[in-house]
Amino acid sequence: MISIASSTRIFVATSPTDMRKGFDGLQGLVAGTLGQDPLSGHLFLFVNRRRDKLKVLYWDGDGLAIWYRRLEQGTFQMPSIHDDKTSAEINREDLLLLIRGLDYENVHRRKRYKLPDCETVKDSDPMTV
Repeated sequence: MISIASSTRIFVATSPTDMRKGFDGLQGLVAGTLGQDPLSGHLFLFVNRRRDKLKVLYWDGDGLAIWYRRLEQGTFQMPSIHDDKTSAEINREDLLLLIRGLDYENVHRRKRYKLPDCETVKDSDPMTV
């Protein structure tokens, strides 16, 4: 699998994609349909109508790359969309759950410590308790 930086955004196309599309076809979908920059370094996920094939298009610094996965059994659980959006944004954890075949919308997540935002830490007075 690919390494994903915490600043990398992950977009999932909401409509089925023809899996015969390659670099140029998927790049055109990202720029035209999704309205995003394919060279941004973000991940763009596409699934076919049967939801048993997944392609991820991303810029890896010196060229476009495609990661392709085909399921021998089962389907990918895609995010539910409640309006006419062309894409949905998911986080890294949801991507891993999606690839592993788990229903990430019904996963119960335990509470964990999370570092505060950099601006919050920078603006706060270190001497205040």
